[in-house]
Amino acid sequence: MDLRKLKTLIDLVSDSNVSELEITEAEGKVRIVKGGFAMAPQYVTVAPAASVAAPIQASATVEPLVAAEPVAVNHTVKSPMVGTFYRAASPEAKSFVEIGDTIKIGQTICIIEAMKILNEIEADRAGVVTQIHCVNGQAVEYGQPLFVIE
Repeated sequence: MDLRKLKTLIDLVSDSNVSELEITEAEGKVRIVKGGFAMAPQYVTVAPAASVAAPIQASATVEPLVAAEPVAVNHTVKSPMVGTFYRAASPEAKSFVEIGDTIKIGQTICIIEAMKILNEIEADRAGVVTQIHCVNGQAVEYGQPLFVIE
């Protein structure tokens, strides 16, 4: 199950009165359980359907984070697939992001073409783009660094 579909399901459970949702597909099984009162939804494990012996449920515990001193928070956006990296929607168009641009979560930052399908890659974190690791038209591998967001 792809990450966007999983996120959509989690958002639907969070915003509804449904307390539990379980979906089984060819790729695996997903179970989302929403806790009571002020708890965040509890998220699940995705496993191939053939290897699922018993339902697995992750529990969410909320603990405050305490930092002794400020920590640099660089985040690397990695390629979710093998394909061709494009910085813009077309050769004549302006790049989605440049170094120094402030971006938001969900903002399109590049396109990766895989098997003739153009996949928009969205920022999974807000911040400022400090590095761009790929050039337009470059072949990229799964997990290859694309951008650094600070």
